[in-house]
Amino acid sequence: MRVIVVGLGVQGYKRRRVAGTECVATVDPVNPEADFRAIEEVPLSSYDAALCCIPDEPKREVLSWLLGRGKHVLVEKPLWCPSDSDLAGLEALARANRAVCYTAYNHRFEPHFVALRDVVASGRLGRIYSCRMFYGNGTARLVRDSAWRDQGAGVLPDLGSHLLDTCRFWFGELAGDFRLAACNRFENAAPDHVVLTNEASSPRIELEMTLLMWRNHFTCDILAEGGSAHIDSLCKWGPSSFTVRTRVLPSGRPPEEAVTLVRDDPTWALEYQHFKSLVAAGQPADLTTDRWLQATLGRLGAEALG
Repeated sequence: MRVIVVGLGVQGYKRRRVAGTECVATVDPVNPEADFRAIEEVPLSSYDAALCCIPDEPKREVLSWLLGRGKHVLVEKPLWCPSDSDLAGLEALARANRAVCYTAYNHRFEPHFVALRDVVASGRLGRIYSCRMFYGNGTARLVRDSAWRDQGAGVLPDLGSHLLDTCRFWFGELAGDFRLAACNRFENAAPDHVVLTNEASSPRIELEMTLLMWRNHFTCDILAEGGSAHIDSLCKWGPSSFTVRTRVLPSGRPPEEAVTLVRDDPTWALEYQHFKSLVAAGQPADLTTDRWLQATLGRLGAEALG
């Protein structure tokens, strides 16, 4: 498969590296290293798919150009459009032209995320009571100094989109009744610390995200009828551990199974292979999760800005 990378920034360099020799060109309006300045300049006959690592604002226009010409698209999260009807239009355009439209949430390929999904699906934990996730990095100053990142709802769409997508990855469809429990602008113009809760869903969910965790970190704690499950850190920040504890009745120290990984981040390569498999299978575009995320993040973002 011949691919182009659209947006040669931090993510674009990662995508280009993973695509290797399958990347035939790059597009960026300002990076002098890019081969083209605009997507329209790239000969249509030279590529089959595009890896779009671009800001939210131009996504609809760029994806419409590509999907309308039958080009498969991997687009960095979140897939934002001005309205739900715009997202529905992209889905219809992709289907009409038999093009794959895939939104990249690379954490779905984190080994411990996959293992936790399988544990939940197996039923061994019984009824799941509560899920709490924390996702923090130390990019507050970088975001503040960016020409386009320190605006809007800030950390909410950036890290919150990952956490909300992960909830659906583990638990399936959820009630959209997430509430803004905390929203702070400690250093930045846009929110740099946010806490979301959902007391209406099963399990109960609490999500904390921040740009003020000077050492990058992720944790997850799931409490359940038959035990608990815990993730500590991601592979890219390793070591990363996954622990499952089996409840002892009436009480006592539970036996546990623990796996610790010390390895490079595998998610980018695994996600690229997944995208290629969707293209090979001719997978019809399905933006159901994107539409749910846009509605949820849009409502919460408006509340945060208000």
